[in-house]
Amino acid sequence: MPANRPIHFEIHAPDPAPVIEFYKNTLGWTFHKWDGPEEYWLVTTGDASSPGINGGLMKSRDGQARTVNTVSVKDVDTAVKSIIAAGGRNVVPKMAIPGVGWLAYCTDPGGNIFGIMHDDKNAT
Repeated sequence: MPANRPIHFEIHAPDPAPVIEFYKNTLGWTFHKWDGPEEYWLVTTGDASSPGINGGLMKSRDGQARTVNTVSVKDVDTAVKSIIAAGGRNVVPKMAIPGVGWLAYCTDPGGNIFGIMHDDKNAT
């Protein structure tokens, strides 16, 4: 995975069903329910050989609608330290995405939330 580039987006929706139907009908995106510990859908936005990224959709934990971009980093712990030193905040601590990698959520000094992730197939 390329470091420091957006690799994934998440749409957080208070009610996922109509949002899924909206993107299916307007943009032709496909949704596949993830078999993981959370209610989560993987979103395919187009052919893998074309520029762009795929993403996910989940029920918003706080009832707020938002889109969150996730950036690939070499190491989540190192990136969190750098983000905090530059005036950002770590708002959701590092967590395992089983079989995928490690993920944390941060905010920039303006309050914009974003994810940082590094690959680790052994993450549990």
